[in-house]
Amino acid sequence: MLLNVSYSDKKITQKIDAEVGKPFPLKERWKMGGIGSPKLKIVEASMEIRNLLILDNNADNCNVEMRPKGIIVGFRSLLESYALIIPYYKLTIYKGNLAVYSIYRDNYFIKVEADTKAVQKFFRKLLDYKADNAPTNIEDL
Repeated sequence: MLLNVSYSDKKITQKIDAEVGKPFPLKERWKMGGIGSPKLKIVEASMEIRNLLILDNNADNCNVEMRPKGIIVGFRSLLESYALIIPYYKLTIYKGNLAVYSIYRDNYFIKVEADTKAVQKFFRKLLDYKADNAPTNIEDL
């Protein structure tokens, strides 16, 4: 679900919290070593996201925030903030060629450059958390 989160709106906040959970408590954030990614350069994106990004001439950057039941990919365009809300059960991450990670949810996707160790470490943490907290698959029983 792609949302404009520029303005504080209780309905949007409730939608986000229902989809991916409330933010981690501070103690949990410290224990995890942080829940946010470094600034990520967007290499490619799905049509809906690309249409928003081409409206201005700024560099296309985003960040990822971990939540208990999913992630939020945030980016800006024309002084507006947008968020792609992805619950873990719909999240698919591919490591493409050399240093590109692809983040998918249904028909939305964002491909980001992973050129530093910090970015690669964050994606490793994200994938480990998703694996540890995913419900048991039917095939595993």
